[in-house]
Amino acid sequence: MLIAGRYRLHTTLGRGAMGEVWRAHDEMIGRSVAVKLLLSQDADPTAAARFRLEAQTAGLLNHPHVVGVLDFGSYDDRLFLVMELVEGDSLAHVLATAGTLPAEQVARIAAQAAAGLAAAHQQGIVHRDIKPGNLMLDAQGSVKIGDFGIARFLDDPAGGLTATGQIVGTSLYLAPERALGKTAGPPSDMYSLGCVLYQLLTGRPPFQANSPVAVLHHHLDTAPTPPRELGADLPPAFENHLLSLLAKQPDDRPTAVQAAAWYSTGAWQGRPEPLPPTVPEPRRHRQDPRAAGPATTYALPSVSRDTSGGHRSRRRRRPGVGELLGNRSRAVGAAAGVVVFLLAVLVGVAWFSPDSSSAETPEPGATGTVSTTPAATASNGSPAGS
Repeated sequence: MLIAGRYRLHTTLGRGAMGEVWRAHDEMIGRSVAVKLLLSQDADPTAAARFRLEAQTAGLLNHPHVVGVLDFGSYDDRLFLVMELVEGDSLAHVLATAGTLPAEQVARIAAQAAAGLAAAHQQGIVHRDIKPGNLMLDAQGSVKIGDFGIARFLDDPAGGLTATGQIVGTSLYLAPERALGKTAGPPSDMYSLGCVLYQLLTGRPPFQANSPVAVLHHHLDTAPTPPRELGADLPPAFENHLLSLLAKQPDDRPTAVQAAAWYSTGAWQGRPEPLPPTVPEPRRHRQDPRAAGPATTYALPSVSRDTSGGHRSRRRRRPGVGELLGNRSRAVGAAAGVVVFLLAVLVGVAWFSPDSSSAETPEPGATGTVSTTPAATASNGSPAGS
């Protein structure tokens, strides 16, 4: 069958309740493409409007990890969407054949899928149905995200494909907020991606139950078992980041940009982030003593007063020249004062003491002469010359 005069359909790649996917050939350009056809517009009155809106939304994206939309139109009263054909298998097929994948390959898938989701989120587009069947691996092993909003038209074995106005998505990979009927946002896609990565590492989704409703309850209330407890061989850093993608609160999950950057480096292996290139510092900065290692610590003298009242040693300060001269002048003045005081005392003593010569001079005799020789006393006690 030839669609729109250029797309020749060859084989069916998939079929759902309201749509089917064909492998086709673009005879105008000469390349293989994938064509999605809306089976009937009578089953759901809003199906055509939704198909157009989703085709236009996916057409806004041009990213190496997103399946590209090439054309959109109507043929024989049936809407069709022409997309890039990915030559490879979906992750659902990989899980069915290999069971699990090594951590290094899962980290590469995570980085590429998150990069594709980041491009969509930056355009205001939410995938709403991230699951293994919508993540393709091309011939080079590169991830391609498909079915942006179209997956609701395809068969959903988990029972998540429902009518308009109800929960749309696959219950095994549905975020808790969506299980509550809230609007899907970028964090919802990241939760779904976390569920896919969890299954790639452990071989099973984070939560399983006998019915989709029971699975939704687990998404809301149950903490996922750490992958390493299930035998997954991955570093602790990888496990911690994966569990953060499965956080119950949307704000607690990494964004697509953050996840893409984290998985693109060696961070998932627990290796430290590369240091920035060294540049010469304009000046030396004092080291924070709280961050100092076992270096020698030097105690600086304190300038605060010692209020303890205890004994403290004082260093003797050497006096200056001015102080020496001042001290010498004060010493000379003090000595002179002492000398003057002593002289005054001696003068006073000499002035007020009695004259000893008047007691020793006799009164004048009959001859009228005054003898200055002390009177002699006879040995027998009588006056001399008697």
